[in-house]
Amino acid sequence: MRRVLSGCGCFQVLWAALAVSMAIGFTIQLFGASLQKRLLPVPWGPQPKAEEAWGEEEGEEGGPPSPPAPCQPRKHLVFLKTHKTGSSTIVNLLHRFGDSRGLRFALPTRYQFSYPNPFQARRVKGWHPKGRPFDILCHHMRFKLPEVQKVVHPNSFYFSIVRDPVALAESAFSYYRGVAPAFRRAGTLPEFLASPHHFYQPGERGNHYARNLLWFDFGLDLPASPSSAVIKATLEGLEHIFHLVLLTEHMDESLVLLRHALCWTLDDVVAFRHNLRSPESVYTLEPSTAARLRAWNYLDWHLYTHFNRTFWARVEHFGYARMARETAMLQKRQAELMQHCLQGGGPLEPGHIADERIRPFQFGQAPILGYALRPGLALEDQEACQRMVTPELQYKDLLDAKQFPAALQGNSSQLGAVR
Repeated sequence: MRRVLSGCGCFQVLWAALAVSMAIGFTIQLFGASLQKRLLPVPWGPQPKAEEAWGEEEGEEGGPPSPPAPCQPRKHLVFLKTHKTGSSTIVNLLHRFGDSRGLRFALPTRYQFSYPNPFQARRVKGWHPKGRPFDILCHHMRFKLPEVQKVVHPNSFYFSIVRDPVALAESAFSYYRGVAPAFRRAGTLPEFLASPHHFYQPGERGNHYARNLLWFDFGLDLPASPSSAVIKATLEGLEHIFHLVLLTEHMDESLVLLRHALCWTLDDVVAFRHNLRSPESVYTLEPSTAARLRAWNYLDWHLYTHFNRTFWARVEHFGYARMARETAMLQKRQAELMQHCLQGGGPLEPGHIADERIRPFQFGQAPILGYALRPGLALEDQEACQRMVTPELQYKDLLDAKQFPAALQGNSSQLGAVR
């Protein structure tokens, strides 16, 4: 396992300084009370050559693949972390990749960049207009390109992830019912959908969670006209910004595409699923309910179907047989690491996770599952496995402590205050 679980350092020595509770700061962020498939080039930065983006090509039928084309791992990354899409899993692998290579993260003061307000460069901890750019930007924000460009490298790779609005809205109702007035007023999701305008007031704080959440996270304004042509033009504009948009429903295929687009290794994109709900808490939707959800979130439905098409166009270009092989490789590797690292070999209810350093933050109506490490791991393996299971909030604090050690050591009360 030494080949797999490499890059370990003094990961655990920071935990003692990070024991302050995170619930207050994160909940404030949720209420918004803080200060608040087509490969198209980003117009302001050079793009990888085709062979750099895709790596090895399939050989002739029945023959071995061609040797991989030379490429360098991409280290300048912008990930738009959308809500309730499985994006915490992507953030974990970005945390691990950047942490193991000493890359600089653009970090929020708490856990989100003054969300739901649009992203502002001045909300990035340690940013200065004349300072050097950050390598990775990956925490929750409402996207605003001109401000993002002030923070990151000009040649950054932009990507995001989207989910079927039906499943997304069901998850959002469970998770954000306490902070979205439209959801809170309704007893159940079917009750809400029976008369959504009775509960929903546009512009009310927290109600952005209740309708077209993807559209909102991408920083898009409501279209002046609901015509398909206007919506299509808006979405085509996003293609000029985002090199790749992943699909929640096809996470493994997404990670394969991401791996080749970034010229990363297989182990770089192996991840355990984060921020999972207990399966028993997922509400089974009738077809009529699903249809009403799509109609209510019609902008999200347009966005999702648009990037669903671009995703499968990219898979087709990649090669279906090749995708099947590489997806199987990824799944096999993930299964090996889960058996090696995890107590019970999979996710656990939070009550079964004694170590608060790796117990996920609990919010919403349903338990959020996490992981516990298998006893008896060698020290090096234990540190590497712990990186894979560390939830987003705790890992963000570790990165913060590494990038701003003077602030941590000089004023521990301030660390608690920003949570």
